[in-house]
Amino acid sequence: MSDPVKSFVIDTNVFIHKPDAILSFRDNEVIVPLWVLEELDKLKTSGDEKGRNARHAIRILEAMTKKGNINEGVKMENGSILKVVLTHEKDVPADLRQDSADNKILLTALTLKKRGRQVFFVSKDINARVKATALGIKAVDYEKQKVNLSDLYSGYRQEVVARETINELATSGCMQLNQELRPNEYMILTEKGTETTAIGRFDAREGLLRYVDHIGETVTGVSPLNDNQRIAINLLLDDSIRLVTLVGKAGTGKTLLAISSGLKKVLEEKIYTRVLVSRPVIPLGKDIGYLPGAKEEKLSHWMQPLFDNLDYIMSVYKSPTIKNTDWLLQNKMIEIEALTYIRGRSLPNQFIIIDEAQNLSPHEIKTIVSRAGENTKVVLTGDPYQIDSPYLDSNSNGLTYLVEAFKGREIFGHVTLEKSERSPLAELAAELL
Repeated sequence: MSDPVKSFVIDTNVFIHKPDAILSFRDNEVIVPLWVLEELDKLKTSGDEKGRNARHAIRILEAMTKKGNINEGVKMENGSILKVVLTHEKDVPADLRQDSADNKILLTALTLKKRGRQVFFVSKDINARVKATALGIKAVDYEKQKVNLSDLYSGYRQEVVARETINELATSGCMQLNQELRPNEYMILTEKGTETTAIGRFDAREGLLRYVDHIGETVTGVSPLNDNQRIAINLLLDDSIRLVTLVGKAGTGKTLLAISSGLKKVLEEKIYTRVLVSRPVIPLGKDIGYLPGAKEEKLSHWMQPLFDNLDYIMSVYKSPTIKNTDWLLQNKMIEIEALTYIRGRSLPNQFIIIDEAQNLSPHEIKTIVSRAGENTKVVLTGDPYQIDSPYLDSNSNGLTYLVEAFKGREIFGHVTLEKSERSPLAELAAELL
């Protein structure tokens, strides 16, 4: 006997998170309340990612209307039936306001439940899910692109070995392994009872662990201070690796290492034409449009952490021609831009750094990485525990999703940075607060 058909009522924010989300539900009933269409209609004129996703979702729903009567139900390729419905329970709790589109969407789910359907309310909004549960409706997050952060690929393994093994790797430059690693996965070998270590990177084509030596190396004035940072430098300076992700808490050096490596590639090695640095504009108060001044003045508020890193690099980088950050900007050796203005651009021959990438959805990450042109390297940095977007969390953000999707690919490298190098106070704050 087959399981009863489930009815998934989709909230607006699910479409904003992933415009084609309706295609994820197989062999069941997918319900889109009419109120969702009204909210998408209000959002479609926005010039940001929400507006683009709203327009994309509307186009998908419009295409479905050409297959039949969407009110009665249209069969989708994934085996599910899609319906757009205008219904909600008249007999509702007195305290639940009906002038709210969010509540009307919930009441649509409640009506279907009272009619005997096995209803699941799907939303990225925690508060909406709590309200649904209070109404007796089963509420779930959209988890198609979720990753368990506790199991996130770290990019390296650690093993205690004899001193002879460390000497063999350092002397010969490579060694055979008795275990299988992923391409570009690292092994930190530590001598038992000491702090002596050696780092190797797995060469999947040859099946060898190759020695990594960045001890004492300075990259545009910045030196790695621990093994994880040495791994990061190795990935950032390797031109065969086109996509790098650096994950870690505040103060672990993610952005600093990325920018310093990018500048080395542009200024010294001339592999790329410029370093393009960006970060998502996630307003905690008023949006960028409310700030005074032209675009450059507005961006300076959001991009100040990037300028702080640049100023530090310029203070330690000794160059007879490059004096300060302004010189880099004026000569277009480095460009700092909001993600909103990157979309649609052609980006060949560039070293692209996306900071605070944990605030991007999987769909936004895909949009950005797919912009990479010929001979372009993309570096994404972020802390999955510090998320400002209301519909993302440590498990569903685009950064962690990308790490899991790309692990094992030869053009990809990742490392999780564990130790804060700012100060004992900064490390303690990141740990306790």
